[in-house]
Amino acid sequence: MAGRVGKGFGAHPAEPVAYRVASYFAVRPPAGAEIRAPEFPPRMHWLNVAFLRMDRLVGQSCVLIEFFDTARINSHRTLPYLQRWDSRYRDSGLRIIGVHAPAYSFGRDPAVVERAVDTLGIEHPVVLDPGFEIWRAFGNRGWPGRYLFDGRGLLRFMHYGEGEYRETERAIGEVLRELDPDLVLPDPLEPLRPEDEEGVLLEAQSADVALPAERERLQLVRDWIDGEDYIEAADAGGAATVEFTAGGAWAVLSGPVEPGLYESDGTVVATEPGLRLHGFQFAALPPRRA
Repeated sequence: MAGRVGKGFGAHPAEPVAYRVASYFAVRPPAGAEIRAPEFPPRMHWLNVAFLRMDRLVGQSCVLIEFFDTARINSHRTLPYLQRWDSRYRDSGLRIIGVHAPAYSFGRDPAVVERAVDTLGIEHPVVLDPGFEIWRAFGNRGWPGRYLFDGRGLLRFMHYGEGEYRETERAIGEVLRELDPDLVLPDPLEPLRPEDEEGVLLEAQSADVALPAERERLQLVRDWIDGEDYIEAADAGGAATVEFTAGGAWAVLSGPVEPGLYESDGTVVATEPGLRLHGFQFAALPPRRA
């Protein structure tokens, strides 16, 4: 094992972000607006399907586009809802398509993404967007970014970030009933976590750490060399520690380990040279109770 995530020691904590609700941004276009789904560019790399075209889905499916990254914890936390919606509504006309837009350099490697998609158990179609072509066509703003299109190919609902799962499922039901007015829908899923409740106020948490730009937020042991979007341990025994306020922490690692997320208590130790630390990500604290 080339690296481990273990107990650490003190460093100066980052300032927590302000109190926020679970949902970052959710919108239904105004009545009469006709915002059509952009077409997928040609010659993209697809997983779980040969390829798809939006113009061939129109009229027979409603399409949920999810911008995600296998190395973003908020994409991991959203995934169980997507998988359940796929199981519930696929036979009723819902087509879920993931657009993988990499937040880190290793995510531009199709083999890395394919392994991660397999490990995460993602069965719906995924298109790789390493050059952010699809991202720009949608004007997307972050991970996860969710866009629901009806059977005519018109945008009916969009959402950025975690949260608004019940509202998303209600919107899915609305567009599916337009395909089949007699469709019997189940009740929306119950929240999988307390922080997923609608309108809940979350505790303040530390902002994610991006490297090498924010290496001053870390307490470093031994030499770490700046790279494109990481710091690299120059020798074995190098350590990096961050203090944080959050419900959980994950280190983003690559090099001699499989690239991706590793659950952490805030310290990463390199057991051999070359371990790359791309940053730390944090999940929400449980909501405040009255």
